[in-house]
Amino acid sequence: MNAKLGVLALAMINIAAIVSVRNLPVMAEYGWSMLALFALSIVVFLVPIAMVAAELGTGWPRDGGVYAWVKEAFGERAGFLAVWCDYAENVAWFPTVLSFMAASLAYALDPSLATDKVFLVVVMLAFFWATTIVSLRGVGTSSWIGSVGTVAGSIVPAIGVVVLAAAYLAQGNPTQIPFSAGALVPDVQLNNLAFLGGIILLFTGMEMAGFHARDTKDPGRTVPRAIALCVGVVVVFSVVGSLFLAMVVPASEISLVSGTMELFSRVLERLGLGWVVAPLALVVAFGGIAHLAPWILGPADGVAAVAAQGSVPPRLGRRNAHGVPVTLLLLQGAAGTVFTLLFLLVPSVSTSYWMLSAVTAQIVIVMYALMFAAVVRLRHTRPDVPRPYRIPGGLPGVYLVGGVGLLGLAVAFVLGFVPPGQLATGSTVTYVGLLAVAVVVLSAPPFVFAAIARRRARRDAGSDDGVPVPA
Repeated sequence: MNAKLGVLALAMINIAAIVSVRNLPVMAEYGWSMLALFALSIVVFLVPIAMVAAELGTGWPRDGGVYAWVKEAFGERAGFLAVWCDYAENVAWFPTVLSFMAASLAYALDPSLATDKVFLVVVMLAFFWATTIVSLRGVGTSSWIGSVGTVAGSIVPAIGVVVLAAAYLAQGNPTQIPFSAGALVPDVQLNNLAFLGGIILLFTGMEMAGFHARDTKDPGRTVPRAIALCVGVVVVFSVVGSLFLAMVVPASEISLVSGTMELFSRVLERLGLGWVVAPLALVVAFGGIAHLAPWILGPADGVAAVAAQGSVPPRLGRRNAHGVPVTLLLLQGAAGTVFTLLFLLVPSVSTSYWMLSAVTAQIVIVMYALMFAAVVRLRHTRPDVPRPYRIPGGLPGVYLVGGVGLLGLAVAFVLGFVPPGQLATGSTVTYVGLLAVAVVVLSAPPFVFAAIARRRARRDAGSDDGVPVPA
């Protein structure tokens, strides 16, 4: 009999998927006012998505997670769109993770390389394709590597940020953001709120616990408690980590790519432990690579499963002897390479990082919007399905949670197209145009495949009626 997951084990699955030090610089840019922005994002996104994941995961504890939930509510095509968004957003997300790893590696060689775009791109492509090739050997290899990466690439650096920054400030070193009550109020200007759309990426993955609902001892109790525990840990880490980073590194010097390693470098040098920077950089860099491996294979495997049902051309779902969807992995590698080369074309490394993060957020917003819509629709179409956890308040409660979540996503989507005032992004028209094109290109394939399927169906119907159909 397979072992069942308890609250702690299930919470750790979510925590491992969400917690990462690479996103801390995004909110550190705001100083003390990040506390108000965190509170807003927790209310309009984190708590609603946690409640939705708990209800869907306990009501429909099936393989496929988001795909199964959205398919149940809106049909096969909508389910395919949800899982495709999970696959497509990774294409833009990979370079942001790779740039973090490459910048971390630079601190083991020469910190000045952390802003050298050529160095970053070469290292990023080398790591990306090496990890992709390893993934061709199957899920067993990727999962083993990923378990190492969770500890080395996420948990160890996360604890390190908090401990080292606290030690730095405890020595009496001045904080870079002196506290005042007025500093808690955000500077509400459109360009200053651009980063708020990216905060969704700090909490992406909250739905993971729902994927494993049927592997738990008691889904009705275990899943909600695990999600609640995860919410607490993620909020504390995100707020404390971002705040400590802002207190140690001046806002004008925070790099979205290497900000975390800059904190490590500053603190360790001040504590007389500068020699630790290089080995720590290696641990963070290679731990990040290990953490990346399962994400390269997982979404591609999900799309391949959809291909087996006919929503995707069968050739895309072709698997090798290890059961790996080779075509999808190679397509993902090619697209990821194109996005990685963006680092050579934009004004700065931080700008490249942000633009890719913005594209990732826009795509993943579509997936989360489908989740919010699905939980509302299923309360109407499948009211009698047992849900060990139900969003409290009956239909009004579901509408409130779903409505708040959808409103938060809509605002984040709009803000995602606003060039942040903290970065040099060049022409606003060019910036918005590039993001729009990237979002359309990455999200269009499900609609293209659906159009091809309809045309094929009409052709087959015409052939069956004996009416000649033009080639």
